[in-house]
Amino acid sequence: MMPRRYECRRVKGPLKIDGSMSDPAWAELPWTDDFADITGDEALKPYYRTRVKMAWDDEYFYVAAELEEPHVWGTITKKNEVMFEDNDFEVFIDPDCDGLNYYEFEINALGTIWELSLPKPYGEGGVPILGCNLPGLKSAVQVRGSLNDPSDEDEGWSVEIAFPWKDLAKYHKDGAPPKAGDIWKVNFSRVQWEHEVVDGKYVRIPPHGTPLAESLNPEEQEHPENNWVWSPQGAVNMHLPLRWGEVEFC
Repeated sequence: MMPRRYECRRVKGPLKIDGSMSDPAWAELPWTDDFADITGDEALKPYYRTRVKMAWDDEYFYVAAELEEPHVWGTITKKNEVMFEDNDFEVFIDPDCDGLNYYEFEINALGTIWELSLPKPYGEGGVPILGCNLPGLKSAVQVRGSLNDPSDEDEGWSVEIAFPWKDLAKYHKDGAPPKAGDIWKVNFSRVQWEHEVVDGKYVRIPPHGTPLAESLNPEEQEHPENNWVWSPQGAVNMHLPLRWGEVEFC
């Protein structure tokens, strides 16, 4: 399965990070392909659209995502909690493309974030390093509709993130920022849970299998949820970094 590819254009910057994608620079940039099921199986095509734009300048790697969603909800308000217990948007970055020492970012519709890294994938015995927050990171969310209100339907939510090069440098043997023409391995994931409404509130249908308290590896769960990604992995496993998409900085 060939990885998807995106030409990440340089912008004058800095871009305004408020979750709305209203900065005029975004309008000039292309969208990625729509997200697909993590396996790449076309029969499992996502029923809500997700797509991303990327950009860069001297200080930041910018990511903006648009998530179609008629029921926007979130419950996690504490930073660095296990975010994939909510519907979330996730970013995976392996700057030197070696499948090792990579960074992961997750955010829910409340704007709560979780940052971690792995020295190597879970399947190779990797143990996550939790709370490795990038000091200069900026992120924001905007909800198009009402949050945590099952009485109506929403349009969705959008995310903007600015990852500082100076903080990402530790994940690349040669540091950062990249040079024009460099390629980094990057992927994006959207976790979409099944839910029900109980006493006027959204409640996710919980997982079965290994309890989250015993494992932070989402691939060890039997989840009643969808995993939609930019570049399909060919397996229900985001932690195969050599299969991530390719972002070329130009």
